[in-house]
Amino acid sequence: MNSLFSKLRLTGKIAIITGGARGIGKNFAKTLAQAGTQSVGLLDWDATGCHNTCDELQQQFPDTLFIPYQVDVSQKESIEKVIDDFANSQGKRLDIACNNAAIIYSGIDASFAAENTSLEQWQKTIQVNLTGVFLCCQAEAKWMIPRRYGKIINIASMSGHIVNHPQKHVAYHTAKAGVVHLTKTLGAEWAEKGIHVNCISPGYMDTWQTAFEQVKPLREYWIQLTPAKRLGQVEDLEGPFLLLASDASSFMYGSEIIVDGGYCLW
Repeated sequence: MNSLFSKLRLTGKIAIITGGARGIGKNFAKTLAQAGTQSVGLLDWDATGCHNTCDELQQQFPDTLFIPYQVDVSQKESIEKVIDDFANSQGKRLDIACNNAAIIYSGIDASFAAENTSLEQWQKTIQVNLTGVFLCCQAEAKWMIPRRYGKIINIASMSGHIVNHPQKHVAYHTAKAGVVHLTKTLGAEWAEKGIHVNCISPGYMDTWQTAFEQVKPLREYWIQLTPAKRLGQVEDLEGPFLLLASDASSFMYGSEIIVDGGYCLW
């Protein structure tokens, strides 16, 4: 029993999380700290939010070092520099990476329909949600491959499998489906290099993204469509995340864990 639980410990590990300033990313940072991670780099486009989150977490978990970085994950040179700076500051190491940053253009009115989606909205969503994940994986693998060890956890979505309704977001669906298959591809290619690339696909979650006034009327509708009859909490993702970040997932490559309260079963 002790051996099993020891596999879930992350003592001394070095990790980064993109989109780490709030919501799912912030809670993943807490999970890493509780499991014994030595240092966590929090990456986010929101510099102020990222710094505030690091300060808050540093108070809660003094044994883990939290370092904030402002970055746009869709910019290749920027993301490479930030990841290089962090890894160099931690003894030229990177053990765990969670690629969580994403954006969404979504709504129920006609302006969000596929035929009305602007090229700018399409390109920006793909750049951040899919290209950004790929760029992060490349920059992270640079530090993992030489040591033949690394855990990369991409955050996809159940939207990569189903078409959400009544809201419309064609670019988001497409990007998240791409993240799932990107994960499978990298999982296959990098397995022999010692890198585990897997992903988590959340369902409807009770986060800041579903707390906006214009979204609130949809929440009860989503709940009724979910077999579990509730929205997911960020804590519901902790177990799958810890599994994929730890040595307990030593035979998992290119796998996807859907955490959706059963939504995709209908």
